[in-house]
Amino acid sequence: MQQTKPLVIALSSLMAITLIVPALLVLPFKDKAPIEKAEVLHEVVSSAPPAPVTNAIEVAVYRTEADAVENVPLEAYVEGVLASEMPAEFELEALKAQALAARTYIVKQMLHHDNMGLPDGANVTDTVLHQVFKNEAELRENWGPDFDWKMDKIRKAVQATTGQIITFNNEPITPAFFSTSNGYTENSEAYWQNPFPYLTSVESPWDKVSPKFSTQKIMTVQEFERKLNIKLPSDGSLGTILGRTPGKRIEAVQIGGKTFTGREIREKLDLRSTDFTWMRTGSEIVITTKGYGHGVGMSQYGANGMAQSGKTYEEIIHYYYKGVNISPLTNFQTALASY
Repeated sequence: MQQTKPLVIALSSLMAITLIVPALLVLPFKDKAPIEKAEVLHEVVSSAPPAPVTNAIEVAVYRTEADAVENVPLEAYVEGVLASEMPAEFELEALKAQALAARTYIVKQMLHHDNMGLPDGANVTDTVLHQVFKNEAELRENWGPDFDWKMDKIRKAVQATTGQIITFNNEPITPAFFSTSNGYTENSEAYWQNPFPYLTSVESPWDKVSPKFSTQKIMTVQEFERKLNIKLPSDGSLGTILGRTPGKRIEAVQIGGKTFTGREIREKLDLRSTDFTWMRTGSEIVITTKGYGHGVGMSQYGANGMAQSGKTYEEIIHYYYKGVNISPLTNFQTALASY
């Protein structure tokens, strides 16, 4: 019996090595994420998993109706914005593009500490002043029996872009977006004061199927004159168009002895876009607009049309935002952590 003891010990040692070595070979690769298609096509992936970064970031949202600040994890915030800003019925790739724009917007907002006019401790409001946001309870109430499938689709779009933002010259962009174009997007300087090299006019023919592509608004002559603070000439004319923008919208118009920009007309008359025509019929003025929104950046209906034709969210982003990159959020982890 004493002679068999060394043999038992040797066999036991061999079995232990047999068990341990495979474990050592497997463990270093256990948590490695699979390579996605997006990682091959674009430089968008970080060597570290993005989830811990996004989970550690909270957005302080000022809830206007409650008059209180709600702290929301970044990805939950992106879900709430996506669900509020784009119909869940849209194509998944369009939803992914919108999720990427929503995440980019809030990251830029937080990095630049742009809290002017906000209550203490808030990063953004939950209105169109920044991005419309609704939490899960509000969405459940709004969607009713459709909540489960809509929320599943929203989450799928957000998760597909987790850890990604849109950058230009290694900085988050201003990811402007709007509902429906008139067939073209607009140069940023044609609507706002500042030009952005990635916000330039492109064709967007997919928007013609949007229910918001063409609309009419009727108002009385008196209301028209009051809102513009003018007096129309007695010959029934309605002014002269002085120029058009690169996006085929009204740049300026002269009416009643005054000159207005297209944006001023839109805001004073509460029109859907700056591409408009008008005609006087007796005591009324009929105004027809094409498109819905400022026209700068990504058209949501255009994005959906591109997705329906087989384009990926990366292709949609690169089409509407010229010269940008899709970059890992981990590049900004230190700056966000110090916020």
